[in-house]
Amino acid sequence: MKQFEANFDGLVGPTHNYAGLSFGNVASYSNAAQASNPKAAAKQGLQKAKALADLGMIQGMLAPQERPDLYTLRRIGFSGTDAEVLQKASQQAPALLNACCSASSMWTANAATVSPSADTRDGKVHFTPANLVDKLHRSIEPITTGNILKATFNNERYFKHHQHLPEHASFGDEGAANHTRLCADYGQAGVELFVYGQSATNPNAPKPAKYPARQTLEASQAIARLHQLEDESCVFIQQNPDVIDQGVFHNDVISVGNQNVLFYHEQAFIDTETKFAEIRNKMNTEVHFIKVATEQVSIDDAVRSYLFNTQIITLPNGEMAIVAPTNCQENPAVFAYLNELVTLGTPIKQVHYFDVKQSMQNGGGPACLRLRVAMNEQEIAAVNQHTLMNDALFNRLNLWVDKHYRDTLTVADLADPQLIIESRTALDELTQILKLGSVYQFQK
Repeated sequence: MKQFEANFDGLVGPTHNYAGLSFGNVASYSNAAQASNPKAAAKQGLQKAKALADLGMIQGMLAPQERPDLYTLRRIGFSGTDAEVLQKASQQAPALLNACCSASSMWTANAATVSPSADTRDGKVHFTPANLVDKLHRSIEPITTGNILKATFNNERYFKHHQHLPEHASFGDEGAANHTRLCADYGQAGVELFVYGQSATNPNAPKPAKYPARQTLEASQAIARLHQLEDESCVFIQQNPDVIDQGVFHNDVISVGNQNVLFYHEQAFIDTETKFAEIRNKMNTEVHFIKVATEQVSIDDAVRSYLFNTQIITLPNGEMAIVAPTNCQENPAVFAYLNELVTLGTPIKQVHYFDVKQSMQNGGGPACLRLRVAMNEQEIAAVNQHTLMNDALFNRLNLWVDKHYRDTLTVADLADPQLIIESRTALDELTQILKLGSVYQFQK
């Protein structure tokens, strides 16, 4: 049975804005208070997704979440009509309103951790939504994320859905942004590489000094247990605290893997050689460790261009390609490196550039926008087929965006009661397009 890796991209929501909510994310902070373009952001994401489908990849879409999140605002004491809740929040606690309007669910690399059936003892694809406890605006996502995942991967014979981990800093979990699977082939048992920022239960363990380490070892270990992974299928490796303090808030800002390739910056990890030896011992095939030296690309250039927040995909012809933001073309050191990379004889033979600047300005590149799910033919057939990208869905979603999204949105606009109506109307129609059922709070 053939095996594939599908990419499920997050649809950018109607409230896409630049409120600068993510401490430790350099791009998010540096672009705070700029006006955003939700319509352009959604169309950029759709264009990238459609281009991958046109390359022969299996490409799906995951719905955005309901924003403004009036349910959370009411939980924390704001009352009255919807318009009154927005008005009171904007006057009394604007930072909380901003958090409850974030469109951050677009970055589905943080939606969940996924283990394919080839790795799990029960032979099912396992999903655990990330709890995202480190950031308020993301910590309100997991329940709806779980609902959307269940509506997308909606066959219990093939898919196992777990509740997100306990909402405590000891189990800080940021999803697939800190998880990479290495394998000879998508359908063969592989090695799941769990990258963590610190051990929550060891006060003497290394940790960053300036920015938070969002993923804990304890969370990664818990997910491995939930997903029924054997010890020989897991490697736990710590991210270098020094690079976290330089703006590398997730592992996918400093390394990315695909099949038997791990593409990484030389400063990415602690105890690199020992852990790489463990990977080699647990793999049944040659592993290509492609190291980018600091003298080739600095940490600053890597963060600004998102060289490692790229997708590495295996095309139908067997060649690997990098899907990169156009920011990589605009950075001389990074562009020169990528031009050289495709000549070095590694499995990576091509680079495809896409404009996702609306996302990049908020701190998310191509890899942030997608959740990878390795599946066989039967599992793909069991997916909600209305969520899979094709010409008809692409055209319909573009028309949907044109109908419902604004061209400009400022932080001040988040208090506009009309935004609630626009967002709910858009999401109500989207649930019908993608056949999602009642996944949102306002539909209860």
